[in-house]
Amino acid sequence: MTGKEPTIMSGQAAQQEAETTMAKASTAKAAPTPGRDEIIETTMQLAAERPWDEIEIGDIAEAAGVSLSAFREMFPSKGAVLGGFARKIDLQVLAGHSDDLIGEPARERLFDVYMRYLDALAPYKPALRRIAYAVRREPLTLAALNQVALNSHRFILASAHIPTEDSLGPMKLQGSVLTLARTMETWLEDDDPDMAKTMAALDRALGRAERFMERAEDLRRMSAPFRAIGQAIMESGARIRRRREDRSEDAPSHDDSAVPPDRDDGDTRDPAAAI
Repeated sequence: MTGKEPTIMSGQAAQQEAETTMAKASTAKAAPTPGRDEIIETTMQLAAERPWDEIEIGDIAEAAGVSLSAFREMFPSKGAVLGGFARKIDLQVLAGHSDDLIGEPARERLFDVYMRYLDALAPYKPALRRIAYAVRREPLTLAALNQVALNSHRFILASAHIPTEDSLGPMKLQGSVLTLARTMETWLEDDDPDMAKTMAALDRALGRAERFMERAEDLRRMSAPFRAIGQAIMESGARIRRRREDRSEDAPSHDDSAVPPDRDDGDTRDPAAAI
């Protein structure tokens, strides 16, 4: 009996240690380290309460419960948090994507996805009001946000089954950004639950965009022969230049004796001459 007691006590100690380790792990799971989403949410909460240009990254880090180094690891700037917010909204909208309207006209499909986008933004409307008011006076910020929006709308249009890899793709993307931006000007001031003013504004914006794209498509078709002629001229010019270069390379030098055959004369036409 006496010889076995140390083994029994050792087993009890091991069990207690295991229970302590599990308790610590459980506590760690219950209080996770704040991450990207917490910083995004904290930023939007602060923006709903204070002017955007008065919010410092230190304010966000403190309110989110993260160190500045942790903030820097996840976001390089306060503006980058807005980029993260845009991505979060994109994912939410795309998660609700369905093919129910695939047989409907493009205008109806776009109307549906834009409204889903505005629904996803609804909880953040107070913050977006303050942010919109601040950034409209900063051209560089607007340009940066436009690039973020262009990427978002690439997925918005894909969700509505609108192609963007054709020759008019860049125009479609920028037009989509402008359509939603104009609609949001009304939406930010529309507090009615039915959003009648917003939907009317979106319908008008889509009508303008539709007419513009129809004219752009007509112009593209009309200019196709001229673009083909221009392309042929450019290709012909390139072929003529190549023939001239080939002839000049084949022609004998007027002073062959001046340069020994094994000497590097620095001829830049030879790629090896640059090494």
